[in-house]
Amino acid sequence: MSDALFDRDDAEPLDLWVRPAAPPPRMAGARGLRFEFASRGDRVPGRVILPPEGGGVRPPVILLQHGAGGSKESEYLDVAAAPWVARGAALVTLDFPLHGERANPKLARFLGAGAQTPGDDALRVEFARQAVGDLRRALDALAKIEALDAARVAYAGFSLGALVGALFCALDPRPRAAALALGGGGFGPPAVDPARFVARIAPRPVLFVNARGDETLPRAAAEALHAAAAPPKQVAWFDGGHSTLPGVALKTMWQFLARQLDLR
Repeated sequence: MSDALFDRDDAEPLDLWVRPAAPPPRMAGARGLRFEFASRGDRVPGRVILPPEGGGVRPPVILLQHGAGGSKESEYLDVAAAPWVARGAALVTLDFPLHGERANPKLARFLGAGAQTPGDDALRVEFARQAVGDLRRALDALAKIEALDAARVAYAGFSLGALVGALFCALDPRPRAAALALGGGGFGPPAVDPARFVARIAPRPVLFVNARGDETLPRAAAEALHAAAAPPKQVAWFDGGHSTLPGVALKTMWQFLARQLDLR
């Protein structure tokens, strides 16, 4: 499988800036940063939520990504991650292309599962290419933020964040593990189908989290992604729907990630 689609331009200046920012209301005591960097000609905004002061210990990083229509500040990301930050992880979230501060509602509609108008495949390929490039550049940026232990990083993603995450973690060796929730295979053009890439995450572990009542993602698509992955892998099914994963599912993701980041 050729990686040429996802070739990096290491000559592009990172042009990173970092500023203090308020943490989300539900993460009282945490510390916040806003950062921005260059990626394939775009400016990519992100945020960092640091745990409360911990005696000078630099926290490991969980790079957590939103689903379609969401953003780096989606409430469900904060709900999931508030306990993770309280237990010593730093949370990093980015706006995917066409989302959040980078929103373009007209183009974003064509990324929907039902959009089949001419040109959709080209847009989806470019979206995946840009999103994977953004995540790879984000790790370059995080390595320059002294408050973080960017050598200990794991990835987690919901829905669209799981689809892109399968590509990203397959192509970048730095994430120690991936927790992919509500994702599946067989989506989009074959060149960016997560099922074609996910086996390359091994030998790093991957956790798949899915909902039995998912009204958006067919069970067959989820199982296709699970089957395409190589060991070590875990598969966990929970009651709930695409937007109603129960707390026990989020706890399972945390326990998996904490083990890989040496957090107890």
